[in-house]
Amino acid sequence: MRTRPLGTTGPQVSALGLGCMGMSALYGEADRAESIATIHAALEAGVTLLDTGDFYAMGHNEMLIGEALRAAPAALREHALTSVKFGALRDPDGGWAGYDGRPAAVRNFAAYSLQRLGVDHIDVYRIARLDRNVPIEETVGAIAELVEKGHVRHIGLSEVGADIIRRAAATAPICDLQIEYSLISRGIEDEVLPTTRELGIGITAYGVLSRGLISGHFTADRQLAPTDFRSMSPRFQGENLQHNLSLVEALRKIAEQKGVSVAQIAIAWVLSRGEDIVPLVGARTRERLTEALGALDVTLDDADLAAIEQAVPADAAAGDRYPAAQMAHLGTDR
Repeated sequence: MRTRPLGTTGPQVSALGLGCMGMSALYGEADRAESIATIHAALEAGVTLLDTGDFYAMGHNEMLIGEALRAAPAALREHALTSVKFGALRDPDGGWAGYDGRPAAVRNFAAYSLQRLGVDHIDVYRIARLDRNVPIEETVGAIAELVEKGHVRHIGLSEVGADIIRRAAATAPICDLQIEYSLISRGIEDEVLPTTRELGIGITAYGVLSRGLISGHFTADRQLAPTDFRSMSPRFQGENLQHNLSLVEALRKIAEQKGVSVAQIAIAWVLSRGEDIVPLVGARTRERLTEALGALDVTLDDADLAAIEQAVPADAAAGDRYPAAQMAHLGTDR
């Protein structure tokens, strides 16, 4: 598999990474055995970057990845790179209670993640959202101390804007920013992406299929469980959903002309945006993983890109990418 640099200070990683959140939480039921088989299939295909968060089902996702790594052949296990988000506070009922970026909390979160993952270091460590009560310099400084001690290899950021990126980069080397980026979530293009490129910081793009919305597989009559994030997401509601699925149908026509799937052309579009961008695919099954990996074989020429832009212009999506209460914690407003 092709590789890409994770910024100027980070490691070489596979051109696609695997986002494992959906294997544990927020997108309906997942099959544990199939999830582990999918992680193994990804490693066998050359995927090296495994992304998780310590708050995904309160540690379940980290333990799942740890189990998958222990069962993987040693050669594949050695090439796996872990990207971990921390800081989100949960309660026993599954609720959310803000973010904690205090240095003592950073060290505490890391200690538990290392144990659950069963590794002696975390490759990329980042706070999931900015703790507005703690200067980013203190949070990043605490991660830098973990780097000095060998518990963490590289420092990342997640969902922050240009000013915070600059302040963090002035504190310690930052390898990448994890942030949502897709055909219908392009808010980073105005300020964030120019800033990361100026500073040599890579982008780990999540939500490249907008939580399945632009995968080509989501239908208007699909019933979502109350615990499924999409049941509360503005883009999946009423007229917003109808409008957004019309964009998918316009994209489908272009995909069919190229003989590829909607998901593949949507992922290929993100890949085309620059060598400094590594898309995370949230495949929960081997079937979806295989489809996503097929995007690596899709080449988009200027005519293709122009047709895609016409079918799905920037700002074409209806609805915010998160409910209003969560939008306040994001680094971009789209």
